[in-house]
Amino acid sequence: MSYPLDLQQLAQQIKQWGRDLGFQQVGICDTDLRAEEPKLQAWLDKQYHGEMAWMARHGMMRARPHELLPGTLRVISVRMNYLPAKAAFARTLKNPQLGYVSRYALGRDYHKVLRNRLKKLGEMIQSHCSELNFRPFVDSAPVMERQLAAKAGLGWTGKHSLILNREAGSWFFLGELLIDLPLPVDAPQEEQCGRCVACLTICPTGAIVEPYVVDARRCISYLTIELEGAIPEAFRPLIGNRIYGCDDCQLICPWNRYSQLTDEADFSPRAVLHAPELTALFGWDEARFLRVTEGSAIRRIGHLRWLRNIAVALGNAPWSAECVAALQQRRGEHPLLDEHIDWALDQQQQKRAAEVIEVQPAKTLRLVRAVEKGLTRDA
Repeated sequence: MSYPLDLQQLAQQIKQWGRDLGFQQVGICDTDLRAEEPKLQAWLDKQYHGEMAWMARHGMMRARPHELLPGTLRVISVRMNYLPAKAAFARTLKNPQLGYVSRYALGRDYHKVLRNRLKKLGEMIQSHCSELNFRPFVDSAPVMERQLAAKAGLGWTGKHSLILNREAGSWFFLGELLIDLPLPVDAPQEEQCGRCVACLTICPTGAIVEPYVVDARRCISYLTIELEGAIPEAFRPLIGNRIYGCDDCQLICPWNRYSQLTDEADFSPRAVLHAPELTALFGWDEARFLRVTEGSAIRRIGHLRWLRNIAVALGNAPWSAECVAALQQRRGEHPLLDEHIDWALDQQQQKRAAEVIEVQPAKTLRLVRAVEKGLTRDA
């Protein structure tokens, strides 16, 4: 392939096209992630990936984009803000009778939104170059998206392992476009976390086992989304009212004081998922679940795991006859669900006997205070 193009000028044009398509930032890097391979192997060797077998199955291909798409010379890395207005973080977390859904999942499935835009970006570059092989990825293949984003200058890796940006915090999605053009690359950003360890200390389950390393098996996002079986009993009280994912390590991060709201209508919260009552959610049949979650990332966990998560949250709620009745009504539907219902009913009875009023863990109360004080716009 010949390059009669001014590649420096083309790189700037690509970034402008990306912004026109709704990406807040576009960066370019090469495919050399050899420095990440020992870290990835050590993480896999410790079984930190849990039941996510594909992580081990693809092995080091995750660190070799040029093997995923032969001929790849560069990765165009993009980010798109997803934080909605009126996120109601604290308002939802401090009310144990409501269900908390990770804010990235309140709107339309981001995979489709970003992938379609990346495909358009690839087509725009292709029409300009006549010859171009490209392939878009959004959390859909063995790609180390955060490491590529850091290498492309979109931000630095925070101690919670997510990408942080000075102007935008961490409330954004990442996507990649693999291409076979030798475009000029961008410089990485310097890490700005300093000695801060807020994300490590606030994690309800201690999933951030050391700076930059997450044991997925302990992470609430893994437990409520990726895990197919029973949630280990030791973690159930720590999950609180989080029924799909967890945002605690992002909420406590000082850099998210500078976060930007999304402009995308697709990421606007669906009202029925935004601070919903647990007892109402637990009453959904599968048809209602599928109807409400159509086009949503939540749908992929299925109705059974959705109910499993809500049963745990009901067990963590204050005692009420309504909670107990809702739980009892679904007994006998599935052994996995019954295990969590029985646990939740036992928790409810213990609270009634002890006349417990405050059910929120100390870490959650501390997080709520921090959000109300530091993130007043989004509290």
